[in-house]
Amino acid sequence: QVQLVESGGGLVRAGGSLRLSCAASGRTLSTYAMGWFRQAPGKERELVAAMSWNGISQYYADSVKGRFSISKDNAKNTVYLQMNSLKPEDTAVYYCAAERSPALRLGETYDYWGQGTQVTVSS
Repeated sequence: QVQLVESGGGLVRAGGSLRLSCAASGRTLSTYAMGWFRQAPGKERELVAAMSWNGISQYYADSVKGRFSISKDNAKNTVYLQMNSLKPEDTAVYYCAAERSPALRLGETYDYWGQGTQVTVSS
């Protein structure tokens, strides 16, 4: 079992930056593919960024491309989502997810999920 705990969310003004962290316990993430999802009120959950186990393959939603960056620190067993140039439309609850398969995963069939962290971007 893997437990994931997100942190780093909060209130930020448009144009600002936040770095979300997803700390894992129970198993090492070194061989896991990872993803960050978000869900805004009244909207479906969407994948915003994903990476293969070694970070060579990455995916970004068009809406965040060039502004968000996903990374993993195996020594800290933590995954990050660096979010720059934030916009009000980035407001959502952000979730990290881990997949036991090492390949990039674009669907929602991840094995483990965190509880989410709120990001609010004011205009």
